[in-house]
Amino acid sequence: MAEYQVLVCDDEKDIVHAIELFLRSEGYDVKTAANGKEALEILEKETIHLVLLDVMMPVMDGVTTLEKIRAKENVPIIMLTAKSEDADKILGLNLGADDYVTKPFNPVELMARVRSQLRRYMKLGGGESNQNDEHELRCGSICLDDRAKEVSVDGESIRLTRTEYDILKLLMENPGKVYTPKQIYEAVWQDTMFGNESTVAVHIRHLREKIEIDPSNPRYLKMIWGRGYFLEPAGGKKI
Repeated sequence: MAEYQVLVCDDEKDIVHAIELFLRSEGYDVKTAANGKEALEILEKETIHLVLLDVMMPVMDGVTTLEKIRAKENVPIIMLTAKSEDADKILGLNLGADDYVTKPFNPVELMARVRSQLRRYMKLGGGESNQNDEHELRCGSICLDDRAKEVSVDGESIRLTRTEYDILKLLMENPGKVYTPKQIYEAVWQDTMFGNESTVAVHIRHLREKIEIDPSNPRYLKMIWGRGYFLEPAGGKKI
C-alpha cells in the first residue's frame, strides 16, 4: 500500500496532522499542503493517487483548486467540509469531486472512503491495466469502451469523471434494471457503511447533462419516483 501517495490539503495544522497519522498507519505515503496553490505545485511534481481537499482555505480555496485540478487530472478528490457547508458539498460534486467527508470526521469513515476511491481509481487505469474489462457496451447512441475507458454519444466523445463513468457502466451493463440510490452507492463507491443518497443524485444529474440532449426530458437515464434510476434500452426504442 505504500506505493499510494495521498495529498492532504487543509490550512488547519491539527487536522492535517491527525489525517496524516491515520493515513500513515495504513501504509500510505502522505504529502501535505496548507492551501490550494501549494497543492497544485505538489501535483505538478509528484504522482498523487488521491487528494483530500478542504473547502475553506486562504490563498486559494478548495473549490477553485478543484476546478484547476479537474482541468488537467482525473485523480480522485474527497472534499473536507463543515456540516453547515451543504452548498459547498453540492458545488464540489458538480465540479468533479468524487465524495466528501464532514468535519469533525470519523476516522473509520475517512479511511473507508479513501480505500474505496483508491480501489476504483486503480481499477480504472490509475495503475496497472485491468485485462478483464476489454469489452464495449452500447445503448442506443451511447458507446462505452471499457478498455480505453472512453464514452461517446452520437459518435462524439464526452468527458466523464471516474464516478460518472462507473455509474454509467453499471447501468449500461444492466439496461432496464432499476437501481435504488443505495444500490448505486454500494456498487460504485463499494461502501455499505456510509452511503449518501444525495451524493448519487448529484452525480446522476451531472451525468444526464453530459449524455442527454435534453437533461430535463432524458432519452436514456431515467428515474422511477420512489424506486430509483435505470438506463432505457436503446433510448426507449425496441431492440
